[in-house]
Amino acid sequence: MDTDWITLLCAGALAFSVMNYVLLDGTDLGVGVLLGLTENSQHRRAMAVTILPIWDANETWLVLGGGGLLALFPLAYAILLPALYLPFILMFLALILRAVALEFRDHSPNEAIKRWVDGALLCGSLLAGAIQGVVLGTLVQGVPHQGSQYTGSGVEWLGAFPLFCGVVLVLGYTWLGACWLYWRTVDDLQLRCARQARVLALITVMLLIVLVIWTATLQAQYMQRLTDIRVWAPTLMVLTILSAVFWSGFRSRFDGVPLFAALGVFVLAFALMLVALFPLIVPPDLTLKAATASPKSQLFMLIGFAVLIPVTLVYNTFGFKVFSGKVRPIKSS
Repeated sequence: MDTDWITLLCAGALAFSVMNYVLLDGTDLGVGVLLGLTENSQHRRAMAVTILPIWDANETWLVLGGGGLLALFPLAYAILLPALYLPFILMFLALILRAVALEFRDHSPNEAIKRWVDGALLCGSLLAGAIQGVVLGTLVQGVPHQGSQYTGSGVEWLGAFPLFCGVVLVLGYTWLGACWLYWRTVDDLQLRCARQARVLALITVMLLIVLVIWTATLQAQYMQRLTDIRVWAPTLMVLTILSAVFWSGFRSRFDGVPLFAALGVFVLAFALMLVALFPLIVPPDLTLKAATASPKSQLFMLIGFAVLIPVTLVYNTFGFKVFSGKVRPIKSS
């Protein structure tokens, strides 16, 4: 195989892992945000039950993405890690806080303590989602480096653009969470989630449009790519179709339609980001080819991905199938 094709396959495997994490665990994080903001204890219990059997499997994609970056593109990893030490540590702590709160909320001795636990779930979900957006924004904004050495101050992630990305991603995750709950719940909770999903859809899509325009101003390559009619015209057409499917989905007898339309918007935004960045992996100038590992290391990892990705997909699908169906609010214990 040609080395360039191997590199593209490696980049595709890495991008696929990251995208799956954003779609799956992002939905869980959105449910965590909504759960923490819900007053009704029976509703909170039902919301937790919808994600309890599957949330940990969804985080497998984060491991694949992080490990894949280290093994496949070590130079990019060496630059990004020191630039984002603190955000990564905070994100992992937030994910641990969320996991503890979600798994042990039912062991709380009384409702007052359980409410505090749900508050911790809210904080962990908000912080994890926001930091993931900040990390993404920092990458798109560009990380100062010289060769394999990071040369920045360590606070680039506190810029206006990364912070705005954090806000957009949190709102987007919450939108996914509302759509998920609309699919999985019934009665008053379902109606409440439908209202939340509609409002969050409008806000998220408007902020995504602002984000794309802002991104185009960051670098000449971004401007050239994002203003190309071959890019923005199909993007606008697909967004229009997905929006129509989303709004009509609330009148369909298939309650999962709004969720899958929202996931489609996320995939579209992710694809647009890849189009703007390619062939860069760490802007402003580190390309995939320059950051790649040796061909032997790439082939070894690709074989691993060829096994792990299908296994993880089957495991995720099986989990969703086993624990599918509607969740009805019951009296909290």
